[in-house]
Amino acid sequence: MQLKGNPYYQTKLGAAYLGDSLKLMTELPDDSVDLICTSPPFALVIKKEYGNVDADEYLEWFEPYAKQFYRILKPKGSLAIDIGGSWVKGYPVRSLYHFELVVNLCRPRKKGGLGFYLAQEIYWYNPAKLPTPAEWVTVRRERVKDAVNTIWWLSKEPHPKANNRNVLKPYSKAMKNLIKNGYTAKVRPSGHEISTKFQKDRGGSIPPNIIEGQNSGEIGDLVVISNDRDNEAEEKTGIPAEVNLISASNTSSNDYYQRRCKEEGIKRHPARFPQALPEFFINLCTEPGDLILDVFSGSNMTGRVAETLERKWLAFEIEEEYLKGSMFRFEDKAPAVVESGKKASTDSGNKEDSLADLPLFKNLFN
Repeated sequence: MQLKGNPYYQTKLGAAYLGDSLKLMTELPDDSVDLICTSPPFALVIKKEYGNVDADEYLEWFEPYAKQFYRILKPKGSLAIDIGGSWVKGYPVRSLYHFELVVNLCRPRKKGGLGFYLAQEIYWYNPAKLPTPAEWVTVRRERVKDAVNTIWWLSKEPHPKANNRNVLKPYSKAMKNLIKNGYTAKVRPSGHEISTKFQKDRGGSIPPNIIEGQNSGEIGDLVVISNDRDNEAEEKTGIPAEVNLISASNTSSNDYYQRRCKEEGIKRHPARFPQALPEFFINLCTEPGDLILDVFSGSNMTGRVAETLERKWLAFEIEEEYLKGSMFRFEDKAPAVVESGKKASTDSGNKEDSLADLPLFKNLFN
């Protein structure tokens, strides 16, 4: 199956389309997408050049998208939505719009909701976020910097396709010592019983629901963050103390995408996805050959990660300038952004083949 129009560009595994994603989604079949991973415009007090809706209008604006998401997702598919928080204009108090949104998405259909399930909330910590709103953070000093976005992981069924073995993290030094030297089973002060099963090597540590990266560029990593008390407990028990966060900055001014945009005089997207976010969900919720969709694709980091991890992908973007810039992610000289579990093809052929001459939607819906 194909969309009616030609893609703006395409690669071996995916295609990017210019246009209104609401209209483009109507051309997709029911139950056809394995993962929707996207970041819609937030309901911010300060308006952004890519457009955003006021908080009091956000639920009404988002509902048509949510209905299409539900229709096109496979029964065991997942929806990962990155939603940043906002403030009430003129006051140092938080807006509730993103909480109201997820409540409406997960309210049963018979009660007027969209019928999704909340599989889990994941947190993206962006250490490079500016200390805003300045009035309350840097001037009056009444609040602290807001640097965490919530990614709502939603599904059509209580048991969507997911396997945390695909996102295991390397064991900590303490855990390696536990596996090597053994551990005496006992009950922890919290009341949890720690059995000898903890000393088995299962290939890695189950990650937390926090995405964290310490790199200076767009690349992010899953890491363990723990306080001193947790560190002490880990040293005593050998059991890693983990929490749930994705931390990754997206402010690098010298990465390949930004350099190429500057060279060609193309406007760079001001709110780019960090690589760690789509990488986490693509690995967790899909398998090679599955179809990934980003309906607010921006610089199309989702498509680039999907291509590297051997997933089919679709990207929808209404701003042509952003779509032009996203093509640079797929050039021959563009660096691979992730490493797949098995050797993935990061070479999309020469520039002419990858962006113009490949068959339209080849095997996309097989």
